[in-house]
Amino acid sequence: MEKQKANEIKVDEGTLTPEQVRLLLKSLPVDITFVDENDRVCFYSANKDRIFSRSPAIIGRAVQNCHPPESVHIVERIFKSFKEKEKDKAEFWIQKDNLFIYIRYFPIYDEHKNYKGII
Repeated sequence: MEKQKANEIKVDEGTLTPEQVRLLLKSLPVDITFVDENDRVCFYSANKDRIFSRSPAIIGRAVQNCHPPESVHIVERIFKSFKEKEKDKAEFWIQKDNLFIYIRYFPIYDEHKNYKGII
């Protein structure tokens, strides 16, 4: 097994440089947003085919402030169900202009089953 280099990030299945992680996330053909256990937006993918526009200004913002007022109650219900371990995913379709968009939320837990956020 090769020795991990100082600039590499070790994950369970190998190692990647920060540049490789950046390119990998930017190249995925899906929109990804990560919200931490405090409901703060930490990351969003910036691929060329984003459906929902994002601005760097959302980083650190409460996720509830990133949704239209009429959908905040749905977001809060999903987050609550994940924090209380009632559900392991939430998925639904919405229509935006001519597009039908399939949205999926997944909770993130650490190895001790502590809630760490949502992707």
